[in-house]
Amino acid sequence: MTLFPSRKNLYLIILLFSLISILSALYIEFILGYQPCKLCIYQRLPYLAAVFISFIGLYYVKNDNILIILIIIFTISALISGYHFGIENSFFEEFSGCTNNQLNLSDKAKLLESLSKNMPVDCKDATFTILGVSLAAINTLLSILITIISIRTLSYEKN
Repeated sequence: MTLFPSRKNLYLIILLFSLISILSALYIEFILGYQPCKLCIYQRLPYLAAVFISFIGLYYVKNDNILIILIIIFTISALISGYHFGIENSFFEEFSGCTNNQLNLSDKAKLLESLSKNMPVDCKDATFTILGVSLAAINTLLSILITIISIRTLSYEKN
């Protein structure tokens, strides 16, 4: 018996994990009322892709290309969330689309307009944490773990 799941079980685990991740993010945003930053939104995209690719993988288990695509998807996810984690911890500077410092305080009309609409959340602000750990940090660790397990499965399983 091996510590790692079979390829078909791996696809099922990734499918369920991706669905739970997306639904959790939507719950946190729409039910709990935490506004996501732009990088939080971008971090959802790999999971959406993983849902579709892992679903296909359930029916084409022996196709290595499916697993390779998932490895690429979760590597990208780890990079995006790692970058976000780095911004949260001041390892990296925010890109201009990630800050809400774009107000011109000298124009009253623009100031009132900006106050009436939802301001974007700064990427450096971890507004929602689990036991003090940001979702970007959790996503980074889990994406790396899924990538490693997927590479191991691709390398060692003769299915």
